[in-house]
Amino acid sequence: MSGLKILAILLIVAGVAALVYGGFSYTKTTHEVTVGRFDLGVKEKRTVNVPIWAGIAAIVAGAGLALVPSRS
Repeated sequence: MSGLKILAILLIVAGVAALVYGGFSYTKTTHEVTVGRFDLGVKEKRTVNVPIWAGIAAIVAGAGLALVPSRS
């Protein structure tokens, strides 16, 4: 399998995941303080929303790459 086909599959999978989940969240530790033996930190949960058009664009781009004929 060529690298172009692998990229096409990855784009399609990422596009479908973006449409299904709509985004992702992560936790970021901020304001760390060390006082003697104690470590204090504030954890903030952040959410990143993926636009619908970005998911659709990834699927279309992946399908376009999948349809490109391979050079044998």
